[in-house]
Amino acid sequence: MSEHHIKLSEESLQKQTTTLNLGPTHPATHGVFQNILEIDGERVLEATPTVGYIHRAFEKIAERRPYYQITPLTDRLNYCSSPINNMGWHMTIEKLLGLKLPKRVEYLRVIIMELARIADHLVCNSVIAVDTGALTGFTYVFQYREMIYEIFEEICGSRLTTNIGRVGGFERNFSETAFKKLKTFLDKFPKALREFENLMNRNRIFMERCIGAGPISAERALSYSFTGPNLRAAGVDYDVRVAQPYSSYEDFDFKIPVGTTGDVYDRYMVRNDEMWQSDSIIRQALEKIEAIEREFPEQKNIFYAKEADRYHLPPKEDVYTKMEALIYHFKMVMGEIDAPPGEVYHSVEGGNGEVGYYLISDGGRTPYRLHFRRPCFIYYQAYPEMIKGGLLSDAVIALSSLNVIAGELDA
Repeated sequence: MSEHHIKLSEESLQKQTTTLNLGPTHPATHGVFQNILEIDGERVLEATPTVGYIHRAFEKIAERRPYYQITPLTDRLNYCSSPINNMGWHMTIEKLLGLKLPKRVEYLRVIIMELARIADHLVCNSVIAVDTGALTGFTYVFQYREMIYEIFEEICGSRLTTNIGRVGGFERNFSETAFKKLKTFLDKFPKALREFENLMNRNRIFMERCIGAGPISAERALSYSFTGPNLRAAGVDYDVRVAQPYSSYEDFDFKIPVGTTGDVYDRYMVRNDEMWQSDSIIRQALEKIEAIEREFPEQKNIFYAKEADRYHLPPKEDVYTKMEALIYHFKMVMGEIDAPPGEVYHSVEGGNGEVGYYLISDGGRTPYRLHFRRPCFIYYQAYPEMIKGGLLSDAVIALSSLNVIAGELDA
């Protein structure tokens, strides 16, 4: 044996701790990112997060794309609730253009966004359960996520990365089948969510695994610029839908669930309560849409703002039969529609927190600069602090409860 090998052996014998790579391909990470842990037995001493494994330069790509072609980039941020990302981007352009949407369109958007929030929280909370050893809840609630995806598919033809909606509203009206599927979901989902709560909320094993694991105080969460369920679990009732209402959220009655300790259990409970609030908001939106249609029957066919005609593809039958529509369709698809110069920031309450778009336009056909504010990128920085001194198994469920989505982390 060489002197080099002898020296390495002596060093490894003297070392009392273990270096462990949690990721980038370990199933416990739920995405392509890495944590280099230094552990003493099962106790985490240090953690060094690594990001960038699936960085796709979305912001740079956006500078070379027409505005409507940027929507599919937003799909790939938090792909568990991509419609919220889509709507946020459209609202950013609408703010730049100064567009005001009809109430029916805004309420339709609210329905889609709250369905997406439920789908996102179903994944997060059921995965927390899986990481504590409970698979049943995960396999049970996934059928309701599928029901939501079938609604998306009926509306826009896509399920996961939806590219749903357009500047000024939607690309087409909601069909009767879409409303029928929505009502079926609203009939069945509350019973399923109650069963999931009965299975998990007061489960002694689940509680002992989650309570006290991966905590963060309100002060530290604010220092890191936490938003969304992870901030509210620490006791801060900040919600973009209330603080800076968009899409007529001020017309709805709902509560902001908050926790106290900011641990895994609080994050789980906040998301669970938010699903009930989302269910209530969807029902209210549906009632408001039906009330509008009863009072103004002609509005049943309103699905985008007329002021947005310049940014909305003409009907297909017109493209096939009218030269003007064909020319206009060509200009839209080829990205030959300019946007006015300006600088705007718009944010929405995403599944994981404040999803923001900082847009600078120089008056051309593409953004001069576009920055995505991704909540995952922000709160992942706090992960080492949250798991330091805890057990390795707690580090896994803490990561699950943060709901770090690799696509949103890297962008």
